[in-house]
Amino acid sequence: MRLRVFTEPQQGASYETLLSVAKAAEELDFDAFYRSDHYLTMGGDGLPGPTDAWITLAGLARETSRIRLGTLMTAATFRLPGPLAIQVAQVDAMSGGRVELGLGTGWFEQEHTAYGIPFPKEKFGRLEEQLEIVTGLWSTPQGEKFSYDGRYYALTDSPALPKPAQPRVPVLVGGYGKVRTPALAARFADEFNIPFASIEDTEQQFARVRAAAEKAGRPAEDIVLSNALVACVGKDDAETARRAAAIGRDVEELKENGLAGSPAEVVDKIGRYAQTGSSRIYLQILDLHDLDHLRLISEQVRTQLT
Repeated sequence: MRLRVFTEPQQGASYETLLSVAKAAEELDFDAFYRSDHYLTMGGDGLPGPTDAWITLAGLARETSRIRLGTLMTAATFRLPGPLAIQVAQVDAMSGGRVELGLGTGWFEQEHTAYGIPFPKEKFGRLEEQLEIVTGLWSTPQGEKFSYDGRYYALTDSPALPKPAQPRVPVLVGGYGKVRTPALAARFADEFNIPFASIEDTEQQFARVRAAAEKAGRPAEDIVLSNALVACVGKDDAETARRAAAIGRDVEELKENGLAGSPAEVVDKIGRYAQTGSSRIYLQILDLHDLDHLRLISEQVRTQLT
């Protein structure tokens, strides 16, 4: 089981804060640093204001050396697929081949209206075409052209450059959809992620993804399965309660819906997720100034899982 750090900067974080978390995650041997892709807070003032996901990752690409970098999830509504393929390929080159692309529909209408971004009614079809285009551009042999004529996007004689540093940038698809989402994962995903789901719901969704992969003629084990869960770990009850209060959550609720409590409790619950087939946990870290929290998780949880 690999543990990855997952941040929500729209709630209030500067680039400097994100850099400190990413560097700490790297030093503490976490597998990856991920961030959300949002432009509006979902509670609180969000100061100092939003940061852009791919600009952030470009900076971190040059200021880290080992840790993998990615998004849960890049919003397909924010970017056209051609420029997105260029951006991700460039950041991958800047990182020496450490980038991963989580791509989702985009869902938060208020952030679109707040920053003048169109919020289309039909989002899933656009996501499907974006995945076709981005992966198609990257996989087009150098010297050949890529064209695409879809319902939402059209590309003509694209040189399909630049290429990522990796032979294939890992692509993540995720969510709760019972039919279209697993089918999309079967076609495009290297990894399927389900966020903030119970063990029972995780097991059911993973079964759908495996079935969709097999229906598409793809070995189910080709797709990495993962969870994203809020983390609130303390060396004792008082420390857990203090950390829960700092993020405005109740300890018992966090134990029910996330990974909370003592290191032993958290290790036990992660083991139950592992039994569903999950091999990566994205730890949603909401207090980005509490780097001791990351150290505790690394030293007393991560080391028991690898």
